[in-house]
Amino acid sequence: MSSRENEGLSALGRKTEYKSDYAPEVLESFENKHPENDYWVRFNCPEFTSLCPITGQPDFAEIRINYLPDKRMVESKSLKLYLFSFRNHGDFHEDCVNKIMKDLIKLMDPKYIEVWGKFTPRGGISIDPYCNYGKPGTKWEKVAEDRLFNHDMYPEKVDNR
Repeated sequence: MSSRENEGLSALGRKTEYKSDYAPEVLESFENKHPENDYWVRFNCPEFTSLCPITGQPDFAEIRINYLPDKRMVESKSLKLYLFSFRNHGDFHEDCVNKIMKDLIKLMDPKYIEVWGKFTPRGGISIDPYCNYGKPGTKWEKVAEDRLFNHDMYPEKVDNR
């Protein structure tokens, strides 16, 4: 049995099954081997889609997820499948980014996390919701407050070399 199977990861290395609607149950986590270190993990999903709950029209976005792991980390293929599960899901932009953040908090209990949706314009206007969280009672709670008030001061583009 591989170390990934020992950790209960089922999506990695298997035939991909795409869910037809919002599916938080596909998210998987594994042990952080460096919980004593503070470090960023960044994901960028430039092909995120969901549906407008009123019109049923597709909404397109780049979803940016940045977090500082504690004891658990999200497995990247499961995150991809999770984000793809929004494809046929009807929710407003703000709801999507908040659901993503809350589901990842429930999965990993990170020190800090932020989710930013950069939605493409529809009807001549774009919506870019941002949400974050710092673990209560830690220095990350203050970091979350500072970044919430200043999130638009951070670089627009994440370097994805």
